[in-house]
Amino acid sequence: MPVAAGREANRSVARRFSSRSPIRTGARTAKVAIRFPTPHSVPLTLDQLHLDNRLARLGDAYGARVAPTPLSQPRLLHADAEVAALFDLDPSTLSSEAFVETFAGNRPLPGAEPFAALYAGHQFGVYVPQLGDGRAMLLGQVRNARGESWDLQLKGAGQTPYSRFADGRAVIRSSVREYLASAAMQHLGIPTTRALSLIVGDDPVRRETIERAAVICRVAPSHLRFGNFEVFYYRNQPQRLAPLADHVIDEHFPQLRETPDRYAAWLAEVIERTARLIAQWQAVGFCHGVMNTDNMSILGLTLDYGPYGFLDAFDAHHICNHSDEGGRYAYDRQPGIGYWNCSRLLQATLPLLDADEQRAVEIAESLLERYGPQYSKTMTGLWRAKLGLRDEQDQDVELINRFLGLLHAGRGDFTRSFRLLADVAMASDASAGPLRDEMRDLAAFDAWLPDYRARLQAQALGDDERRAAMNAVNPKFVLRNHLAQQAIEDAERGGASEIETLLSLLRKPYDEHPGFETYAAEPPPEARLIEVSCSS
Repeated sequence: MPVAAGREANRSVARRFSSRSPIRTGARTAKVAIRFPTPHSVPLTLDQLHLDNRLARLGDAYGARVAPTPLSQPRLLHADAEVAALFDLDPSTLSSEAFVETFAGNRPLPGAEPFAALYAGHQFGVYVPQLGDGRAMLLGQVRNARGESWDLQLKGAGQTPYSRFADGRAVIRSSVREYLASAAMQHLGIPTTRALSLIVGDDPVRRETIERAAVICRVAPSHLRFGNFEVFYYRNQPQRLAPLADHVIDEHFPQLRETPDRYAAWLAEVIERTARLIAQWQAVGFCHGVMNTDNMSILGLTLDYGPYGFLDAFDAHHICNHSDEGGRYAYDRQPGIGYWNCSRLLQATLPLLDADEQRAVEIAESLLERYGPQYSKTMTGLWRAKLGLRDEQDQDVELINRFLGLLHAGRGDFTRSFRLLADVAMASDASAGPLRDEMRDLAAFDAWLPDYRARLQAQALGDDERRAAMNAVNPKFVLRNHLAQQAIEDAERGGASEIETLLSLLRKPYDEHPGFETYAAEPPPEARLIEVSCSS
């Protein structure tokens, strides 16, 4: 089974840097639905927000100042007051005309300096020398009453110098998917960008067909990515790296400011965050779809929701992006791709590590070695929790991988199977029947089950307590593709009821939500062939 857990994960992703991708220093290769959380501070109006675009102040070498393209007849489809509360925005503002005009890109915020960031990246393993924010623009940062800084970024607000002949627009389809996914991941406990608002307009946008334009406002501590550093390494502009790295450290790793080897310490943290993030993806069956280096967050956030997907029937080799013909970003390859992407970041930042090239390579290789153990530790811990194993025993990795192998062989529903596993009692009774129905190789399952029950009996944890613990880490509800498609079709008709229903479930994905069982079921046969691509 190529699904990595424990030592298997360590072997699959912790290979020596030089054996796979050596660091080189030579040639550069509708109805508005709003929820109202309890505010944490005195709420602010739009005009009271104090924007400060500290990234733009680094200079034009790091991007371009831009102006949003107004959206025709903008209408608020949905706004998330939970996200507004992150930067103290009054939730009553979300239904105002000024809010819609502002976050459609039609009305400037006081102090906003829209800025499209420059970056490059390895796309499907091939270096592309200039990418950049082709349909996104950073308005600036807002600091809340708790001292936290949040980027406000419009996505789909029109062309920038990096649009590469594209229109700079997003469509309703992709915007609904990102809006929902960012909420889903947040409430699964997985680091992610957030989405404040989803605004639609009448502007026609050509993709595979003619669709309608939409703009979302993304909110995150930072939208910087690996590719922001790669572009300067490959342009042979090492003098641009330190100001950008210092900006990241000052803003997000202030404890490292006075550290003599602050760049190495910062990169070590980025690598370990990335390893933990991808382990969390694997544990909930999340497939990113386009793990290019320009889609990798410098803070270890889930960034850029394009052709993502949560697993339905478990296939370890599942490819969620039909544009990925070679399966580079298949589910079981995500851990190794995370490792490879970290190697590209380290290569790009070699000039920061040491003036001596050989010494810089040695430091980079030692930093990359952190990825495998961090991934393995996190992944094994998550699998143990999903199987209800409180303590650690040597046979756990084999037991876990055998269960994943059963799911893979029988294409059992990933999310439902782990919820059903929680109902399996330690005693030899019929409680395993519903889970057994998910299996194809019944003989193998019947051989595995006694071993699992024996493992449960070896720990001091009763069935009820274990079931509660397992249901607290195994979601009942995830954003399945067919559910997202239902919300898209509703939104394209001008409705937001499906978005609101899904958000109510995804905000509490571990709860039972009686009456909504159809949202936890596997997709119906006619919905199993939904495909998503890079245009999603």
